[in-house]
Amino acid sequence: MPFQIVLNITIAFMWMFLNEAYSFSTFFVGYVIGIILLFLLQRFIPDEFYMKRIGNIIYLILLFIKELLLSNISIVKWVYKPKLDMEPGIFAVPIDLKSNWEITLLANLITLTPGTLSIAISNDYSYIYVHAMDIGDVEEEINSIKESFERAIKEVTR
Repeated sequence: MPFQIVLNITIAFMWMFLNEAYSFSTFFVGYVIGIILLFLLQRFIPDEFYMKRIGNIIYLILLFIKELLLSNISIVKWVYKPKLDMEPGIFAVPIDLKSNWEITLLANLITLTPGTLSIAISNDYSYIYVHAMDIGDVEEEINSIKESFERAIKEVTR
C-alpha cells in the first residue's frame, strides 16, 4: 500500500510538470489519473489496490457515526422516559481480532458509543467485557457488535 501511494503521488507530480501548471488543481487531476492507472494496472502491482482500503476506512467512520447517532437517540429516549425500566448488565463478547491495535480500536468504538462501555479484555485476548445500559437479548447485542464494528475493523486491517 505505501508503494502505491508513493507511485500515485509521483504520477501526480509528473502530470503537473508535463502540463507546466504548478497548481493544486493540476496536481489533483494528476492524482486522479494516477488512481485510474493504478486501478487498470493493479495485476502488475504486488499489493491490493489501496483505494479499496481507504473505502473501508470511510465505511468504518460512517458506521461509527451512524451507531453514535442511533445510540444518542436511544439515550435521549431513556432520559425523557418517566419510568426507568432498563436492565443494565455486563456480557462477554468473543472477539476474532488478533493484533493489539485492532482490539483497542474495537474497545474504543464500543466505549465511544453511548450506552455501552468496554470494561476489560480477557488475558488470552479472546473476550471483551462490555457493560450496557439496557440489555434486552445478550445474543442480539453480541451479534450487533460482531457484525458491525468487528467486521468493519477486519475489512480495514486485513
